[in-house]
Amino acid sequence: MPDPDIFYIVSVHGWNQYGLAAWTGISGDRFYEFDKGGPDFTKMEHSWIKKHIQVGPLGAEYPDYLFIPEGDTPTLLYLIQNGLGDTEHPEWGSWGGRYAPSAEEGRHYGDTADRVTGVSGDPYLSAQATIWRWRDAYQNDFAARMQWTLTDEIAKANHAPRVSVNGHGFGPEAIRIEANVSTSVELDAGESYDPDVSDRLTYTWTQYKEPSATQWQVGFEVAPLLITDLDPQVPGRKISVALPSAGRCALDLGTKEPLAKGQELHLILEVKDDGVPALTTYKRIVIQCLNPELTSALAEGEEDPNAAVAQAIANLRG
Repeated sequence: MPDPDIFYIVSVHGWNQYGLAAWTGISGDRFYEFDKGGPDFTKMEHSWIKKHIQVGPLGAEYPDYLFIPEGDTPTLLYLIQNGLGDTEHPEWGSWGGRYAPSAEEGRHYGDTADRVTGVSGDPYLSAQATIWRWRDAYQNDFAARMQWTLTDEIAKANHAPRVSVNGHGFGPEAIRIEANVSTSVELDAGESYDPDVSDRLTYTWTQYKEPSATQWQVGFEVAPLLITDLDPQVPGRKISVALPSAGRCALDLGTKEPLAKGQELHLILEVKDDGVPALTTYKRIVIQCLNPELTSALAEGEEDPNAAVAQAIANLRG
């Protein structure tokens, strides 16, 4: 009998239809011709790989690719503990992509999609985008690791920043916060540092909406978190995050009934150094929206994005 605690991740598609699989997002956009204008292929070019990967005795063993480089690598990247992903939550997303259960209680996780702005400035919605959106960071990480093989002197190679938020330590675990709707929380990454003391850090906060959504179109279903910078000296080092109203994040989509526990909203902090190559460490903040008053109120002037959906469901029910 299958172990209920074990799940597995696999792309399911027609035989030999490799280009449909999420893992091709690692580098397959030219070969399989998906998401044209989305990913930046620069760090997958033969010339870049020759300069940054095929170096030293280990790099000399790295072959020139024929089809796509690093095809199976998302399997490994999923396990990298850099603060972005969580191995127990494939649906959260990581350098290895984002995967959703194929059934409500299923143990099989399959491809899902992210909406990502490409280098063209246009939005792209695909399973491959759940991986290529991180390409610059994971290729820089690969290049840095190859540099580590060339020297035993720590100061001669770059190392990723260490990130802490609100004093939670420097581990890769996500920080979980419970907060009432229509309130604000402060997030302070001031303890973060870079082991290469001369490197300067930049802080970028992004709401990762897709893990919160249950529908394909996340725009109407997941309300934005409003971020206010509180650190005039270093942008992003300390911020305030305003939570949505109950009417946006704590209602049943179909019945419009208020929920005591609303959506879990995901916020990603990227801390990047200015070393060579530039390296990135993440911290994921998961905010559980609480609605203790069981209100369905919207903020003043706020439109109800679910009204059309709820009306359509009500019409079907008669």
